[in-house]
Parts: sequence; structure tokens; C-alpha cells
Amino acid sequence: MITAQSVKELRERTGAGMMDCKKALTETNGDMEKAVELLREKGLAAAAKKAGRVAAEGIVETFINEDYKNAGIIELNCETDFVAANEEFKTLASNIAKMAAVTSASTVEAYIEEKYIADNSITIKDAITALIAKLGENMNLRRFEKFSIDNGVIQSYIHGNGRIGVLVELESEAKSDALLDVAKDVCMQVAAANPLFIAREDVDQEALDKEKEIYRVQALNEGKPEKIVDKMVEGRIQKYYKEVCLLDQPWVREPDMSITKYLQEKSKEVGSPIKVTRFARFEKGEGIEKKEEDFAEEVAKQMQSK
Repeated sequence: MITAQSVKELRERTGAGMMDCKKALTETNGDMEKAVELLREKGLAAAAKKAGRVAAEGIVETFINEDYKNAGIIELNCETDFVAANEEFKTLASNIAKMAAVTSASTVEAYIEEKYIADNSITIKDAITALIAKLGENMNLRRFEKFSIDNGVIQSYIHGNGRIGVLVELESEAKSDALLDVAKDVCMQVAAANPLFIAREDVDQEALDKEKEIYRVQALNEGKPEKIVDKMVEGRIQKYYKEVCLLDQPWVREPDMSITKYLQEKSKEVGSPIKVTRFARFEKGEGIEKKEEDFAEEVAKQMQSK
């Protein structure tokens, strides 16, 4: 009989998850010492103890199938750039990105429970846990997206050895070879200019209203007459669109030309309309608060503990 108290004790001793502790006790017929050993063998105890450490380094990886119709993008994090450059870590990221192109999961929690492509006897979660135990750093799959299109292509761009990854989906009846170059240009635009939306109509109305209110207060604080404030607000909103909407942005290669104009010209060249239907831009560690380490303080703590 596996009791709640024994599961709690095992969890406190190893730091492993509740379900992992219960499973280990079941497999060892309630033998506490054997359960501890089993968790250590699986790397679960070591992995759990590292789970509290900030994993803000890592890599963004993409995968596109041969006909450019299905793709995946993932961000796999670790603690240091040293591990991020490790070949086993990069292979793990590559395999997870490949699986993302065909997954049916909609959440990371569901996705990591899928069978790992390189070893069907384990899950993605197990593969990550095993590498945590081997390399000694906390790791986690932070996010993923799956792209799929029938009429058009999906293209990718990786910048800075996996610091930024982009997927762009273009809809068109044109031949894929002609579209791929266009898609690559749009990928590089997304990487460089970091748009938040494709078009103006995609901008969240609440966010837009908030921007307008900010601009209005700014104009009034500048002492502008009430009668011209509305015109100033509208002018600043137009500038806002150029910053956050892909189609309004100046093309990085020719700033005098917008992405809309660029796509119109390319549509004429290929003989079919080209439409950006989707994009994803992952930047490694964005939004993760890194813990600043004080090396002198760390050494002092170690000295005091001896």
C-alpha cells in the first residue's frame, strides 16, 4: 500500500514530482531506498533539484518539410550559452522542432508528453530530463508553434546561431520557387523589425485606444491647443502602425518602400497575388528575468558554509 505520507517523504528527499514519486514507490513495492535510487537513475531527482534555476539561455530552432507546406518553431532553454552550444542540446532542439511540424498538441504540457522522435520508448519530457541529468543544467521547452498551408509556402530564418527564429507563411498560387525568395525577405524583415501584427485591422482595439489616450495626454502636456490635438494623435497613430504592423513597415532593404508595396511588386512578377497569412518570431529568453549573480557574494557564502 503506497501511502500519501510515503510519497511526501520521497518527494522531500529527492525533489522529484509527486506523480514521479508515486510511480517510483509503486515500481519498488514501497521500498523507500530503492525508490530514491530509481529516481536518481532516471535523472528525475537531479532534474527536479535544478528546476528552480533560471533557464534564460538556449536556442530557437525551426523545421520545414520538403514541400514547404508544414513547419514548426520551438524555443528550448537552458542556463548557460555553454550548454546551448552543446551538440546533444542542439540535436534535442532540432528533433523537437521537427516534431512540432506534425504535432496535434496545442499546449507545451501536452506536447512534451508525446513520444520522442529519436526514441519511441520515451517522451519529449523524458528526453529533456535525461539531458538535464547528463549536462547538469535546468532546461525546459518554453514554447512552440506549428504552421501548415495548402496554397503557398512556409519559409524560415535563423539569426545569431539560434538567438532569433522566424517562420513566415505566404499564400499564393505562384510556383513555390518564386515564393521562397519573397518569403525569405519577409522572414528577415520580421527578424529585424519585430512587428506585432500583420495588418492594421489585426491591431487590438483596446491597445489602440490606449495608445491614442497616451498620445492625447502627451500632446496636451506639450501645451498644444485642443483643436489640433486630434490631428496630432492621428499622426502619431500612423507612425505607430508603421512600427508594429508588418505591411506598414518600411522594407529593411529599401526603406522608401513599404512591405505592402514590396509584395505588390513581387505579385506582379510571379503573376499571382501574394499574401502574408501568418508569422512567428521567437527571440531566445525574451521576457525571462535573469538572475544577476554576484560572484564575490557567492564565494563568500561558500566560505561561510565550510
